[in-house]
Amino acid sequence: MSSIRSTARSSLRGLRTFCVAARYESFRAAADELFITSSAVSHQIKGLEEELGLQLFDRGPRELKLTAVGSSLYEELSPLIEQIDTAVANYRKSGQRASVRISVQPFFASEFFVPRLSEFTALHPDIDIQVGTSDESAEKHPADVDLSIRLFRTPPSGYRADLLFPLRMVPAGSPAFKKAMRVEKKRIKTAFPLIVHETRPKAWKNWSKSTGIAVPDDSKVTRLDSMIAVVRAAEQGIGAALVPVPIANLWFEQGSIVRLFKQELVANVSYYLVSREDGPETNQAIDILRDWILENFAERP
Repeated sequence: MSSIRSTARSSLRGLRTFCVAARYESFRAAADELFITSSAVSHQIKGLEEELGLQLFDRGPRELKLTAVGSSLYEELSPLIEQIDTAVANYRKSGQRASVRISVQPFFASEFFVPRLSEFTALHPDIDIQVGTSDESAEKHPADVDLSIRLFRTPPSGYRADLLFPLRMVPAGSPAFKKAMRVEKKRIKTAFPLIVHETRPKAWKNWSKSTGIAVPDDSKVTRLDSMIAVVRAAEQGIGAALVPVPIANLWFEQGSIVRLFKQELVANVSYYLVSREDGPETNQAIDILRDWILENFAERP
C-alpha cells in the first residue's frame, strides 16, 4: 500500500487518467475515453511521475509500455478508482442534480467555450451548466454567477483568479483580401481598410508600432461594437481585422478568414477564470467545471 500512500496528494483526475492510460497502454486511447487531448493526458501523467519520483511508462517511438512500478501501481489503484466511480454514480442517481452558472465574454463563449462544452457534459451528465454572456469590456466578476471568464489587466483582488492566456491579436481578412494585398519593405502598398473593435481603438496603431509594419494613414475605418461582428466583417472582405487567437482558430481552420501577417500583438490584458475564494460551502460541481476549464483552455508554460 506504500504506492497508494505516496499518491495521496495527487488529484483524483490525475490518478484516473493514469489508470485509463495504463489499461490501454496508449495516451491517445485514454484521451478518447476521457474526452481530453493526448497532450493533456501526457501532461497529467508527467505530473504524477514527477510527484512520485518514479517512471510509470516506457515511452518508445511507436509504443507505450508500463514499467514494473507502473504496473504495480495500476494493480493497486484500478480497483479503488472503480469503487470510487461506483459510489459516486450511486449518489448521483439518488441525489439532486448540481448546477453551475458561468459568465463568459460573447466571442470567447460562441467560438471557443461552447464548441467544447459537449465534452464536459459527456463526462458529467449530472451537472447542469448555465452559460451567460456579458459586456466584453467590463473588468469585473458578475455577482450572480459561480465562475466567469473575463479579461483583466491584473488579477481581481478578493477572488480566486486562474490565468488562462494573454490576449493576442493577429491581422486577418478574407482569402480574396489577402490575395489583393501587396507589401514592400514593411509598407502596405495597396488599399488597406481597417475593421476596428470599439473597445480597442488603438489596437492597429499598437500593432504597427510593435511590428514595424506601416499601415496607411488614409485607411478607411469601420468601427464595430462586438468581436463577432468584427470577424464577420473580415470574412465578408470589408477590410482587415485584428482578431484574438487562439479563440478565432476555428475560423482559420475553416478557411473563412486567413492571417494577413504572422506578427501578433500581445495586449496588456489576459483571460482569467474567476470565482469566489474557496470556502467551507464550496459547490463541488464548481470545482469540477473549474478543473475542466483549466485543463482544456489554460496555456501551459
